[in-house]
Amino acid sequence: SVQSKLTMRLFFAIFTFSILASASCKVVNLTDDNYERLTKGKTVFIKFFAPWCGYCKAIAEDWELLAQEWAGSDTGLVAEVDCTLDEAQELCGDVDGFPTIRYGDPTSLDDYNGQREFADLSEFAKENLKPMCGLNNMELCDEETKEEIAKYLAMSSDELEDAATEVNLKIDDMEQAASEKISELENQINSIIDQFTKDSEALKKQSNYKYMVAALRSKEPEEDDEDDEQDDDENEKDEL
Repeated sequence: SVQSKLTMRLFFAIFTFSILASASCKVVNLTDDNYERLTKGKTVFIKFFAPWCGYCKAIAEDWELLAQEWAGSDTGLVAEVDCTLDEAQELCGDVDGFPTIRYGDPTSLDDYNGQREFADLSEFAKENLKPMCGLNNMELCDEETKEEIAKYLAMSSDELEDAATEVNLKIDDMEQAASEKISELENQINSIIDQFTKDSEALKKQSNYKYMVAALRSKEPEEDDEDDEQDDDENEKDEL
């Protein structure tokens, strides 16, 4: 019938629109091959994730909304990297957990450690997704930073790798030292808890605490009965 055909066309139109709408809000997915091309000249805000990660799923909707806000921007890019893909292994080489969020110049990203609600992400993006000092924007760097960058650009790949390795080793040593201090604190906390448990149990035993509490409980019904009797007497007086 004509009505059935119109219903089918309407359904098809809605279905098509929903597909197009979902495609339009898709977050740009970066890989080792397209990273340089898609990020060139932009300040980026990137989520490194794994599809099975619960925390990643929790912020997925907010990240899509954020990507929509910056779609078509000439200065900023909100994107994501699926670290389970073979074509993203170079980008995810130093990612330790999911989701990891980073921002800044595509050639030298900084870790984002702020809140992960949409309002917080959006505010951060508006304040930071703008041209900033880096290899791609040397004109925005102060003279001291320009000299540092020039020094590194003059070094060979082997020299740069050795320098980066030295820094990473120092970071590993700092992490080890921090872990040892944390272990010491945990031992101190456990010792304090054990001492508290021991002292409190000794005090209860010395004070015959369990008999004290038992005696208190045995008297509670009597006191309740006395209170009830007093209430009855007051009610009788009121009636008279």
